[in-house]
Parts: sequence; structure tokens; C-alpha cells
Amino acid sequence: MVNQLRDWHDFYILIATASATLIGLMFVAASVGSSIFNAEREVPLRAFLTPTVVHFSAILVSCLASMAPSLSGISLGALLAVIGAVGIGFTCRAVLNLRRRGITRTIDLEDRFCYVLVPITVYLALIATGVILPMRAGLGLDMLAGILVALLLLGIHNAWDMTLWIVLNTQTGSAPVDEVRPDSDLAPP
Repeated sequence: MVNQLRDWHDFYILIATASATLIGLMFVAASVGSSIFNAEREVPLRAFLTPTVVHFSAILVSCLASMAPSLSGISLGALLAVIGAVGIGFTCRAVLNLRRRGITRTIDLEDRFCYVLVPITVYLALIATGVILPMRAGLGLDMLAGILVALLLLGIHNAWDMTLWIVLNTQTGSAPVDEVRPDSDLAPP
């Protein structure tokens, strides 16, 4: 498997660099939008900003683990399965927090898809990759690449939603556009 991982080296470096950069940009976005993040908006902040950072972090940790020279196929597979389980656990915890506060009824279909369904599906696929990787390294590495790209695209989508929400809610003298979800239409209601 070491030889196969060597072929993926540049891919992992590029996607890890992109995710690390986007993690940094999420902190910048949170800093810029800090004037709208208060106690009243803590739930939306945790529901929409934190999962995006978690997705980018899952990419980064997966890439770092894949490039670690001392990991065997079994240990890499186990680590990927653990990352997937943590991702599912985090997503479920975020959804439960939203349900407890009655916010899930106001979340539109796109947000349910991008913040719940897709992450759970991708993290389940990451667990499956962890199981398949020790047995069929080629297939496992192909699956891992697809999963990392899916997480990156999902994180970019969610980061863009959050950025639009921050921009629309920090305009001088304007009332908050959307108290619960970050992706409202571009025109205020």
C-alpha cells in the first residue's frame, strides 16, 4: 500500500492545503462577523459555522494520516473509520441541539441536505473506506479521494452560505436577514 499511497501524495498535499487554508478563512469570517455572533445567535453559529470547520478538519486529519509513513493499511483504515464515526456523531449532536431548541422546523430543504444528509452519507462512506482499505487498497484510496473531494465541496458550499449570511447581517443599519439559517436569498425579505 505504501507504493499506492506514494502515487496519491500530491493529491493529499493539495487537498490538505486547501482545507487548512479554508479553516483559517473560516476563523477570519467568524472574526469579521463577530458583531452579529452574540448569545441569541449561538445556536445558529454552532449549527452552521462549527460543522464546516469540522468537515475541513476531517479532510486535514485524513490527509495527514494517509501521508504518515508508519501507518499500516489496517491502522490507517481504523483511523479513517474513527474519523467517520466522529463526523457522524458530531453531525447527529448538532441536529439534536437544533431539535431541542425547535429550530429544525425553520431550516429549509437545502440546509437539511447540506448540513445533515450529505455529511452523514459522506462520513458513513468514510467508515466503509476504513473497512475496505486494508483488504483492497486501490479501491479504498479511490474511495477516500472521492470522500475528501465531497467534504471539501460541502465545506466550500457551507462556508459560502455562512459568508453570505454574515455579509447580509452586518450591513450598516439593516435588521438581521435571517436569525436561524445562513443561506437566505440575496435580497432581504
